[in-house]
Amino acid sequence: MSGWPDNYGRRILDSVDSTLSEAARIAPQLSGPEWILAHEQTAARGRRGRAWMMPKGNFAATLVLPISGPPADAALRSFIASLALRDAFIAATGQEDAFALKWPNDVLLRGGKVAGILLESAGQSGGMTHLAIGIGVNLAAAPAVCDVEEGAVHPVSLRGELGLSVTPEDFLNLLASAFAHYEDQFRTYGFAPIRRAWMSHAARLGEVIIARTAREEWQGTFREVDETGQLVLETSQGRIAIPAADVYF
Repeated sequence: MSGWPDNYGRRILDSVDSTLSEAARIAPQLSGPEWILAHEQTAARGRRGRAWMMPKGNFAATLVLPISGPPADAALRSFIASLALRDAFIAATGQEDAFALKWPNDVLLRGGKVAGILLESAGQSGGMTHLAIGIGVNLAAAPAVCDVEEGAVHPVSLRGELGLSVTPEDFLNLLASAFAHYEDQFRTYGFAPIRRAWMSHAARLGEVIIARTAREEWQGTFREVDETGQLVLETSQGRIAIPAADVYF
């Protein structure tokens, strides 16, 4: 998985409002997948419209991926992106045991959040034609704890935890290669091998966790991710499958 993957475009920007916003702007003109990396974002965003802090030297990129098929299949790309991020981190650090995957879209380094993923759809005439996979990585520095949601996993950086410096462009090369590998696997064999690989690196599998939406909260033992990507908890009311939520430890 070395070298830039075939048929993937690559554009590097000094500054942009958001790589996700740039993805929406350029998607109609693209004929294939395209990575967008920005060294500075002036209006970055995370899940549920939350601000995404981006200290200098951190990684902000979005993959614009032409898409077909049901929206549920598009959403499974968060698992592909998670696995690709983990592979990129291991390639950059050589520390395989340091990284774990947090449902639905975070990567942990020694228990702290080092990377996050955000999916947004883009389309024309009311249909989805592209998926934008936004990825933020704390390569150089992590936001202060006071800048993240109360109860959320504390943020960490690659440099702060491991003392390693990796440039955004070098990290992009590793990430793009790993993503192309898993995307090819998904298109050929479906979600099953992706699911197995993701679960083998899942954080807190078999432990009690909390899953919370704006309206509901569940506490239970994290049993698995099912064949559709839903979080499965064993609760006092029985086994439940949750399609979307924020998870707290």
